[in-house]
Amino acid sequence: MKSLQLLVLTLGGLLGSPAALAHSEAHKGHQAAATIKEQKPWGIAGDAAQVDRTIEIRMTDQMRFTPDHLQVRQGETIRFVHRNDGQMLHEFVIGTRAELDEHAALMARFPGMQHDEPYMAHIAPGQSGEMIWTFNRAGEFDFACLIAGHYQAGMVGTIQVLAD
Repeated sequence: MKSLQLLVLTLGGLLGSPAALAHSEAHKGHQAAATIKEQKPWGIAGDAAQVDRTIEIRMTDQMRFTPDHLQVRQGETIRFVHRNDGQMLHEFVIGTRAELDEHAALMARFPGMQHDEPYMAHIAPGQSGEMIWTFNRAGEFDFACLIAGHYQAGMVGTIQVLAD
């Protein structure tokens, strides 16, 4: 009985935590999430009317992104077009290495989690999707597929944001 109570309390605490609130039970789609304008260390959700350029990112079942190294200018708004060339679900998540490491560990514990933040996109096999992001802070940032096992297999990339 104590084990069951502990499990209920643990799950209740996780579901009430900010990390768990960052995910939805059913993916609501990127369009709804794009309205969230929260400043992150790596930038903020962008507006379609202000896109400076488009970068296509391909994802494969070899657990790789192409390209896997990007360079953008501070203040640049990028339309990412994600194409999943594989047979399994992949995602594209921008963040710092520390945040991606933490999030990957959470995803490994709860593999069914889905995202609805504007810096995260799930792309079904054979499908494409997009996100618009403004890189308003200079620095070195990362992107990754945090689906359990994908990150650990090396499905990662880097973004260098050059200061003006």
